[in-house]
This record gives sequence, C-alpha cells and structure tokens, in this order.
Amino acid sequence: MIYKDNISQMKSIFTLSLLLLVLGCNNATKESQSVTDLKIQKTDLVNQLNNISNKLKSVERAILDLDTLKRLVSVTSFKAEEKTFNHYIEVQGVVKADKAIELRGEMGGTLTAVLIKQGQKVTKGQVLATLESSVIDNSVLQLKTQLDLATTTYERQARLWEQKIGSEIQFLQIKSQKEGLENSLNSLKAQARKMKIIAPFSGTIDQVFAKTGELISPTAPILRLVNLDNVYIESEVTETYLKSISKGSKALLNFTSIDTYLEASITQVGNFINPSNRSFRTRIDIKNINNELKANLLADIKINDFSATGIVIPSKIIQKDRNGKTFVYTLEAEEANYKVIKTFVRDSNSYNNFSYISEGLNSKSTLVDKGARLVKNGDIVKLVD
Repeated sequence: MIYKDNISQMKSIFTLSLLLLVLGCNNATKESQSVTDLKIQKTDLVNQLNNISNKLKSVERAILDLDTLKRLVSVTSFKAEEKTFNHYIEVQGVVKADKAIELRGEMGGTLTAVLIKQGQKVTKGQVLATLESSVIDNSVLQLKTQLDLATTTYERQARLWEQKIGSEIQFLQIKSQKEGLENSLNSLKAQARKMKIIAPFSGTIDQVFAKTGELISPTAPILRLVNLDNVYIESEVTETYLKSISKGSKALLNFTSIDTYLEASITQVGNFINPSNRSFRTRIDIKNINNELKANLLADIKINDFSATGIVIPSKIIQKDRNGKTFVYTLEAEEANYKVIKTFVRDSNSYNNFSYISEGLNSKSTLVDKGARLVKNGDIVKLVD
C-alpha cells in the first residue's frame, strides 16, 4: 500500500506542476506579446514536462522492481534425463514369396486330368495335371520295341566281335543304331514329361485356373503353387536415405490387416536406383510362423537409421531466435522462486515429437515445459505442478 500511495503522490505532483506551467504560460503571454519570447517559453515548459515525465517513469520502474507482491508467471518443469533415442524411416512394403508361382505347360495340348484340388498340400515331384500325350506315348512304345531288337542284335554282334568273327564296320553300325534309338527314346520321354505338370517344390495349391478338357497353350497358367514357410518384405526407399540404410539395419514391421508386429533386420539393399521415382529396393527375410503372412499383404515398415543414448526432450519446447540459433529455457533456483536462463542447444535429430540433444544440456538440467513461450531470459517465475 505504501508503494501505491507513492505513485498517487507522484501523479498529484505531476498534475500540479502541469497546472503551474499552464498558469505561468498565461502570465507570460500577458507580459509579452513577442512571438520569439513565447516560443522560448514554450520550449522551456516542454523540457520541464519531459523531465517530470521521465522521473515519474523511473520511480514507477523502481517500485515494480521492489514490489514483492507483483504477480509471477507460472510454469511447469521437468528434469532432463538420458535415454535411448531412435529415429526411423517410415515406408510401406509388400509381402512376397520366392516359392509362389503359376505353373504352365511347357507344350500346348488338351488338359486331360487335374489330379489335385484347390487348397491341397503337395510334395516336390508330384504330378499335378496331365495333357494329352497319346501320340508321344505311342511313339515311345514303338521306339522301345525297336530298341529292344537293336539291343539284342548289338549284344550278339558284340559277342561275335570278341571272338574276332565278323567285320568291325558291321559291329560299329549296329552299335550306332542302338545308341541312336536310345537317344531318340530319351528325347520322346522328355517330351512326354513336358505333358505333365509336376510340382517343383512342396507347397499348397492356391488356385486352379484350368478345367479338364480345355485346350491349354504354354502361356496360359494351369494352377498356382505357393509355399509361405519363408517370405520376404520388399519396399522402395527414396535415394535420400541411401547412406542411412545398410544390410543389418533394424526394422519394425506392422501388419495392420492382421494386427501383427514383428522385429527384423534388412537382408538386402538394392544396388539400382529406379530412375522413375529415384528409389532403391530393400528386402527383409522373415520366418512365416503358422503361414500367417500372405503374399501381397501390406506392411508398415520403420527402418532404424539413427540410434544413440543421450538427452531426449520434447520438440515443442525447443525455440529459435532471430539469428536462427536453437535454444531452450532452463531454470535456476533463486530464493523461493526460479530464474529463467536462455540455454543454447544442438538438436541432432527429431522423431515422434521428441528431439535428441547432443550439446547444451546434461542430466542435471531443469527445463521449462508449459509456459516456455511466455517467458524470456532473466525472468523470475514460480513452479506449479
């Protein structure tokens, strides 16, 4: 109340002085009608008014500095602590399988039989479907008959030749005939095998496209065979991160459609930049437990490109001054309250609303949290919960 009375007294003095100056001005006007004299008196009065105004402001500032009852800005705080900071590159990937293929006939023909059903498990080497091969089968039988005769003739001629009976030319001709028939039979058998659709690996019949009796061309798929025991996730990453990602980089996989999370590592980093979108491919091999992951399933991928242990703080409290320097406000105890200190820091990386501070803070630093935008360097503030 004493300080408020002083302010009132000063304002009264200022008003009285102003009144006296005005009265003085009126008297001066009566005493002299010289314009020059009036201008000099006006200048003198203005100077006196300015001096009084400056003194009043000085007194008011002194009162504010000494006023212990003035209202302080309330802020919250938190202790800086060391923790592990991770930065991730977020991309989208697709589940793929090396053993997921569409089987086609090597030769065209009529589909005579489909020996499996959709969803059936098959083993490597199992015959899955057959094409019309009667012409080839008949040719094989004819060649077998001819080969049997040629083999018998050759064996007899060989025994005679061992006894030096007969000519060498005759023996070689019979031998050549036999070997030619053997080669022809092997070729026909190879063609006959091409009329069968055989499983190249063990897996599950995912889909059967053709029906018995259809005329099949070599370009038309007959069925799809899938083995999902081992799959991989393929993604495209912009070339900006080429130096940040390498074989062995950790990754978090989120399959939102099936609510599944996995941790894995980058298995392969592509060596080719796609010129159309300036990206490179990455591959992550994973074990597909219970065949839960399906081919072409989408995956949200977070690839860890930076990891360090240090001071981690919320990004929202970091500010920049007019010179572009990054700073935060820290607190220093001062009697019953705290003093705000402008502390310059270096934020090396940011992710998910948090920043990694490499310089400027330590585990003993106390930072202004809520209210950081309302204070300035040197302010006295009070803490609230």
